[in-house]
Amino acid sequence: MVSRWQVQQAARVVREGGVIAYPTEAVWGLGCDPWNELAVDRLLALKERPMDKGLILVANDIQQFDFLLDDLPDVWQERLASTWPGPNTWLVPHQDRLPQWITGRHSSVALRVSDHPLVRQLCALTGPLVSTSANPAGRPAARTRLRVEQYFPRQLDKVLGGALGGRKNPSVIRDLRTAEVIRPA
Repeated sequence: MVSRWQVQQAARVVREGGVIAYPTEAVWGLGCDPWNELAVDRLLALKERPMDKGLILVANDIQQFDFLLDDLPDVWQERLASTWPGPNTWLVPHQDRLPQWITGRHSSVALRVSDHPLVRQLCALTGPLVSTSANPAGRPAARTRLRVEQYFPRQLDKVLGGALGGRKNPSVIRDLRTAEVIRPA
């Protein structure tokens, strides 16, 4: 069991510009403050991932994304609210309200409100967090803390222990405008 103090320590590392690993619903994730360009650059370098692909942001609750969602059509807001929290990532128009190091070359950004208790506790303290699978490009996503530490030996500022959420696959990704499935679960 992960203590409140451990979650607070991980949140402090994020606020100070660090890169952390943490368990999510199906795989281990890497995270950092999405507003900190240096932290995001470091995370992308660790993953060997180009910036133009964009990143997923995860939150504790839908209100943490209000700055992106408030003026969207009601039908879209209802679509989001009916699937969150849960294993649903939505591609949402970002309307240039996020930095390019998060959105990449896309006009939308991938958003998820997690139902994993540890992720929710962390995001309650940090606000939205970058959430990308803990693996170098082309390698399988880490499903154990040991694999995270093998992939990134002494390269992370904090590895927050805990258990995966029990799902077999990462979240489904859908386009909010069309509800089209981009990546099945």
